[in-house]
Amino acid sequence: MCMGSCPYCQSVTQAGDTICYTCGRILATIKSENFAMEQQFHKGSLDTTYKMTRKPTRGGMVQTHTGRNIDLMKNRRNKTRHLVLLFLVAFIMLAPQVRENLFEKWAPGLQEYIMLIPAEYHIYPNEATYTLDRTVIIMNSNQQGWAYEDIVIPTDITSLTGENTDFKYTNGDLPSPTAQIQEILAINLLLKSENEAVDDFIQIPTNGSTLEYDERYISAKGHSVWWPEYNGNDNRSCKVSQCVKMEFSLSPGETVIFSFQVTITSTSYSWWDKATRVDSVINGTGDGINIENSGTFEDLLNRGGGEKSRDFTDMTWYNRGADSNGVNHGYAINAQHELVNQTAEMISAGIPENRKDNAYAFARAAFDYLHAHITYDKNAPITARSGPVCLEDKTGDCDEQTNAFLSLLRIKNIPGWYVFGALADMDYLVWEGHGWGYIQLPMSESWCNSKEIELDSCFVDAAVDVVNNKWLLHTPNAYISWIEEADSTGTLLNNYYSPGKYSKSLGTERIRPVYSTLGDVDTGGGKYQVKILPETLR
Repeated sequence: MCMGSCPYCQSVTQAGDTICYTCGRILATIKSENFAMEQQFHKGSLDTTYKMTRKPTRGGMVQTHTGRNIDLMKNRRNKTRHLVLLFLVAFIMLAPQVRENLFEKWAPGLQEYIMLIPAEYHIYPNEATYTLDRTVIIMNSNQQGWAYEDIVIPTDITSLTGENTDFKYTNGDLPSPTAQIQEILAINLLLKSENEAVDDFIQIPTNGSTLEYDERYISAKGHSVWWPEYNGNDNRSCKVSQCVKMEFSLSPGETVIFSFQVTITSTSYSWWDKATRVDSVINGTGDGINIENSGTFEDLLNRGGGEKSRDFTDMTWYNRGADSNGVNHGYAINAQHELVNQTAEMISAGIPENRKDNAYAFARAAFDYLHAHITYDKNAPITARSGPVCLEDKTGDCDEQTNAFLSLLRIKNIPGWYVFGALADMDYLVWEGHGWGYIQLPMSESWCNSKEIELDSCFVDAAVDVVNNKWLLHTPNAYISWIEEADSTGTLLNNYYSPGKYSKSLGTERIRPVYSTLGDVDTGGGKYQVKILPETLR
């Protein structure tokens, strides 16, 4: 049976139909002197007007007098596309509050997708192997001088610091192994003269073995080098963690240069489980945290034996005291300060009502707040601004913004502590000393139970670098020298910030460390983008 379509409503018609039984209009297949339908739809004569197609077709298809099929709906479809585009343009021009409300109601996932397209980003390799050089120059005056220097020996770092396994399970499954994010391959110490000729090349073991003072290495110029274990009460032992110690006896006019060279493999790792933001090449996302599976502030007391909650939630921390000019710099972290409390209340007010006690939500909101309101200070003071001063000045460098971030977290008893090292640019050409933070966040009890994970192990200890937009992310251009350890007095922190002593009163001068990359950087595993965009918490 031959069928066609009505040129008016596109309903199916049968051969021989004189009218469309759907819309009731006269079809152009009849021959009548008084037939004028062709004038309604196609200007011309009866012979040239549009007719039904000879075979069944989709709606909108008609046949011309020449036998060619054409689509009467084509222009209409183009108009539809134009209307859709017009709607999108109008939507983009709406006020941000209006857009947010519409997205929240109709398409929460679409908001992030659209916002991510134009967002700025950084590019990182997934893995990199390189040699980092840390060089210090000590110049002596025209009289006998001395100098002492401690350099912390870096260690392998895993996705859960100091642990080989992660989650522990209630069903008898073996614990999840941790991922290695920093592997120390070799450590060498070079002692040089003023003309930079290498006088001594010393290999430092990476397996934790020690060399005590009595068995110390004596350099060609008579300087002492040894690498003991930590002992806070012994001046000939390390004051932070295992280290390389150097003792220099400086002749009049002598200059000594020492280069601490570390070869490492550093691998990207994300503790953030968010498919739209975290590239699949990065390890860790499968066991990561997000706003949906996050626990509450109270849950932190039942994670990791409550150890981090006890050690890194003091309302005030690391009192720098007064400097030589009598200026009192006070606590680096201060959650008792009025401005810190006001800022925390403002951040909390912007969190959805059903997530007011969500630990992840507050930490992320504080992170995004600092991004939006605190600028980076390239000329920050030698003694870092405290958290409150950073918030007040609305500017700060890496240490200072970390102070502000950790101050805000401690309002909610979220554990946060320091990590120190160095950071390279994207091409590993420029390095600088760097400080950032680690925080602990709990997964919810319901999520842990659904995965059959023991509650005590159901958490993440994750890196956060505020100034570099690294949320729960380790990147290969970040070299980790030391992660803060529990210390009720702050002595370890003070010792890290003061790695050496020298006869300054006698005219001895120590030039601040200079970092550089030696040789080529071997990258692998592809590259990925990190978008600079706040997270929607609804």
